[in-house]
Amino acid sequence: MEMGKPLLFLLVLISSSLVVIVSANFYNYVDITWGDGRGKILENGQQLQLTLDHTSGSGFQSKNEYLFAKIDMQIKLVPANSAGTVTAYYLSSQGPKHDEIDYEFLGNLSGDPYIMHTNVFAQGLGNREQQFYLWFDPTLDFHTYSVLWTPNQITFSVDGIPVRVFKNRETELGKVDSNYHYPKSQAMRVYSSLWNADDWATRGGLVKTDWSKAPFVASFSNFNAAASSSNFAGEEALDSNEEQKLQWVRKNYMIYDYCADTKRYPQGLPAECK
Repeated sequence: MEMGKPLLFLLVLISSSLVVIVSANFYNYVDITWGDGRGKILENGQQLQLTLDHTSGSGFQSKNEYLFAKIDMQIKLVPANSAGTVTAYYLSSQGPKHDEIDYEFLGNLSGDPYIMHTNVFAQGLGNREQQFYLWFDPTLDFHTYSVLWTPNQITFSVDGIPVRVFKNRETELGKVDSNYHYPKSQAMRVYSSLWNADDWATRGGLVKTDWSKAPFVASFSNFNAAASSSNFAGEEALDSNEEQKLQWVRKNYMIYDYCADTKRYPQGLPAECK
């Protein structure tokens, strides 16, 4: 990667992608569901913290379910040596044939970049992973991670910059691939958790969690969930500026794409990749 062009383009992205989000009170919109006190709502409901120690992690879920929505969450990830930890932020329905839209942030050794892992499940089938480095340190301040989920596509965005678009091609591909589905009929809640995954999260499990650095803390703010509306039809189509940003991120910061993994799929890539 040429350093000059990404840095120059980043200044344009920052200036054109500032997002203003009305802060929702966590007391009104989420329940802390596990962690035995390790999840806490702070600042009169304006912030939430999840904590992981050697005994347990913690997590929360939204009070409401959504069938198509625009979800925003500002997150400040675990700082310093976060190897072995995973901060998950996702939408999910329930049951063996659940639908799911994932962000997972894989911790790393101090000085190494976080990996932002994304995935889409439909009817219980996932394996649609794309992974990215971020173009900033996600532990120094809050950054906004968004999902726009419509009947036509799912858009993953970071600070208003699109990083991934997953389109509904069920009508087209359902005839040729019985395993292809798009999440469109199951309402989902928003979930987040901080947990230990040192058997796989950092360098394939080679780097373990350093419990002397515990407790590990991830912070959340400005949760916003807007249910489906006619306005989404206008939002889902990327304009030329957004498309340029999307391609910039994917060219410079995407480190894994299941649609390019010919070793994983020696008999041919999934139908939606073609």
